[in-house]
Amino acid sequence: MKILTTALLVSCATFAVTAQAAGDADAGAEKIAVCVACHGKDGKATAPIYPNLAGQSAQYLESALKAYREGQRGGGMAMMMAPQAKQLSDEDIANIAAYYSQQTP
Repeated sequence: MKILTTALLVSCATFAVTAQAAGDADAGAEKIAVCVACHGKDGKATAPIYPNLAGQSAQYLESALKAYREGQRGGGMAMMMAPQAKQLSDEDIANIAAYYSQQTP
């Protein structure tokens, strides 16, 4: 019983954090002008070298954008992504992540 109660509390806490961290997809739609050139309005990449964002986890998208913004993510696309991400606030990132995560892959 104690294990079940602990598991339930952890699940509720995780859900509360996830719900609280969720961005506003409508506000995100207003912020994707620069993203569209490579990732498309619907999150489907405009060329095979760019990743599709449609349907990706909002948490993953937020984490990736913040890592680019903070210079913690490298690779070939970092030179392209970092300057874009540096212009975004935490709220902008959450909203963009919410928008693209709700698009149909």
